[in-house]
Amino acid sequence: MKKVVKFGGSSLASAEQFIKVGNIIRADKERAYVVPSAPGKRFSDDIKVTDMLYACYKLAAEGKDFKKELDAIKARYQEIIDGLKLDLSLEEEFKVIEKNFKEKAGDNYAASRGEYLNGIIMAEYLGYEFIDSAEVIFFTESGEFDADLTNEVLSERLSHCKNAVIPGFYGAYVDGRVKTFSRGGSDITGSIVAKAVKADVYENWTDVSGFLIADPRIIKNPQAIEVITYRELRELAYMGATVLHEDAIFPVRQQGIPINIRNTNAPEDEGTWIVGSTCQKSKYVITGIAGKKGFCAVNIEKDMMNSEIGFGRKVLQAFEENGISFEHVPSGIDTMTVFVHQDEFMHKEQKVVAGIHRLASPDSIDIESDLALIAVVGRGMKSTRGTAGRVFAALAHANVNVKMIDQGSSELNIIIGVANEDFDTAIKAIYTIFVETQL
Repeated sequence: MKKVVKFGGSSLASAEQFIKVGNIIRADKERAYVVPSAPGKRFSDDIKVTDMLYACYKLAAEGKDFKKELDAIKARYQEIIDGLKLDLSLEEEFKVIEKNFKEKAGDNYAASRGEYLNGIIMAEYLGYEFIDSAEVIFFTESGEFDADLTNEVLSERLSHCKNAVIPGFYGAYVDGRVKTFSRGGSDITGSIVAKAVKADVYENWTDVSGFLIADPRIIKNPQAIEVITYRELRELAYMGATVLHEDAIFPVRQQGIPINIRNTNAPEDEGTWIVGSTCQKSKYVITGIAGKKGFCAVNIEKDMMNSEIGFGRKVLQAFEENGISFEHVPSGIDTMTVFVHQDEFMHKEQKVVAGIHRLASPDSIDIESDLALIAVVGRGMKSTRGTAGRVFAALAHANVNVKMIDQGSSELNIIIGVANEDFDTAIKAIYTIFVETQL
């Protein structure tokens, strides 16, 4: 069995955390390939190394002196090296970084150095081979991840390597210029490596014991999710659940490789298993609840709308012409509502309204703002009668007015629209009825 293990920034923030990580890796010889993030915060008011690098490079790009800031970054790494009692110097690496900063190598290069340097330390500490991600992970000229070339090169490189450390978060254009993924991109790197080596498991180690059914900032001590499918995870991640970067799902999903979310600070916990499909029933009817605030609804009315061919296309064309994507489009016989991100829409609302009038000739258009969308997700909902009724009964009991209801044909999720101010109350009500009371 082969395992790829990715460790987040909080798991590698200090020498003490590095030692925990080392013990976890050495406890299982199958943990052959390691993907580290840059050092995160050591305490609540600390600064992540990636943010330190961004700030340092900003000074360099402006032609200002950045010695003090670079020295602070050096000190963070030296603290880890000293704490691990390693015979390792990063002095030459920092000379190259300083030179490239002065030559304005770019934000992507600057940000990537956090993972790069942590990877060197991790490889030295474990006695594993270090592989620079810029040599094996590629982007096209347009900045898109080149999955085919990456898989070909990375598979070949790792086939000759029993154990390796591959830094997360970055790769390179074919000409060698460094390119990063979006923030949280180390999750993606771990998934790419797992696919390349045809791993049996991709372990993603962080500071929580897997996914929780609901946001712990809203629900006190929510229950953990034991098993979740890729489709359920996709729905929850899209609606704001943030344990795993949602783009990290796709490379392993193609290969049927399960992901295990684990806690570096509680390695005995089983965590959450993310799988393609499963016969295991979830503990509760729902698997999870997630949501986002900051939407608005554009309500369009027109008599006999349902018999007018192409009406929906004409309405959505007005949004497309203004570069606005929509979230949901519930409709009735004479009504159609388009939910969009408010901050994206508000500066173009009159152009969109004019476009709808021009293209679709509606009877009226009404806009409602400050709305939130909540997704109730669960594979168990399909085989359980009355799930939607229980959701709405819970919301009614909590005096929450439902603005929108949308349920997909897969019966995997129910999307509910509520006022921003009712967001927390709604999530608490749904969690209570499905998890705490299980009525």
